[in-house]
Amino acid sequence: MTKVGLVMRKIQFTEAQGPRVFAERLKRLAGELGVEIVFISPERHVSGYDWLPGYEHEKGDLVNYDIVLDQIYRENIEHVIYTVSGFTFLKMFLKNSVLFPHSFPDPVLTGYEMMKPFYSIVDKAVVSTEFLKRELARNFGVTDVNVIPIGFSEELAEKHFDPSQVVENRVLWIGRDEENRRPDLVLEYARQNPDKEVFMVFGGRRYEESMKRYSIPNNVKLQFALSQDEIFALMNTAKVYWSCSKFDTFAMPLTEALAMGKIVVKPEHPCYDHISSRHSFAGNEKNWFELVNMAVASPMKASMDNREYAFSRFSSRVMKEGYRDFFSAWLK
Repeated sequence: MTKVGLVMRKIQFTEAQGPRVFAERLKRLAGELGVEIVFISPERHVSGYDWLPGYEHEKGDLVNYDIVLDQIYRENIEHVIYTVSGFTFLKMFLKNSVLFPHSFPDPVLTGYEMMKPFYSIVDKAVVSTEFLKRELARNFGVTDVNVIPIGFSEELAEKHFDPSQVVENRVLWIGRDEENRRPDLVLEYARQNPDKEVFMVFGGRRYEESMKRYSIPNNVKLQFALSQDEIFALMNTAKVYWSCSKFDTFAMPLTEALAMGKIVVKPEHPCYDHISSRHSFAGNEKNWFELVNMAVASPMKASMDNREYAFSRFSSRVMKEGYRDFFSAWLK
């Protein structure tokens, strides 16, 4: 089997959220295509405090290059997918290196200014949405870009789909305790709507500590580091899935919510344009609470339109076909 290195930060491999889920999904489907994905990451943490000056992750990536290259050379790897901009300099050592961005230099994101110089030397990328492909071309002149979705598990979406289990007043939000994700808005919605049951799911255990700084209303239930199986089981019981992030590179839970037939409330930002089925509604801070309440009040328990749209656009089958084409061209 041809080896391909997947370079991510240590913390991304350890937390039960987007990057780790993507890594495991890619490893599994690549194996079916005759490609062995080898996980590569620095053995040392830089800091969990990427928003503090001097602790930005990109600086940490630079000081970890020796550790990363040692692992790549030890495995005799010639092709690398790296997921964070700080590892862009890998192309100086490996001509077959491609960026799969877990973040993007958008002004609303922490680290925006620091990310930009790294992106200016990217020459090849794989992204999960057409929006990101357009932005890479518009902002950085990168035109060698493949669009491949991070496909959800059809198996889990079939196993857990049961509209009779929907709790009529249950709203689900999945994110992190980060300013970009706006957990404060979700807590305020719950305060103003005590008749709603609001589940907030966080990918990492570290958020158990950080969420203690908030006053948590009685109608909010916090969950941490759920497995994919647990996510889909909980998703099935929610009436509405709500995302209120400022910007998202992955938006994985949104595609999973569509696949589970949820009524979706999402941001107006164009990075969410691919979430565009009949029962997905875009809003902003001025009208989100109203939109969520209108969605909760809908007589519909599940949207088959959303489900069919997701299966046709974002399933693991679509992801596998995308990587089949990508690998056949890249690994020649």
